[in-house]
Amino acid sequence: MEKLKKAIEEFNRLHGSEAQAKIIEIRDDEAIIEFKGYFCKTCGLFDYFEDIKWEAMEFELKVEPVEVIEEEEDFEKGRYVVKYKIHAREASE
Repeated sequence: MEKLKKAIEEFNRLHGSEAQAKIIEIRDDEAIIEFKGYFCKTCGLFDYFEDIKWEAMEFELKVEPVEVIEEEEDFEKGRYVVKYKIHAREASE
């Protein structure tokens, strides 16, 4: 899915010093995205996952984070795998 790839590229451009995202899998109406990095936890960890939603909207794609399915944390570094729901959008939206 090209639009989601572009949203991930934009996320990585904006958040690259703190976190990087990578698409692990896309199937039907779901996407699995891995996040790795030195997340600013005072900013709100879940905000990083929400930012993909906002970036995707710029490319006329509606996605919603629904579940953190894997989580690994070291002292400063983390890895999270998040499941997203991909919603159908009308061309007029």
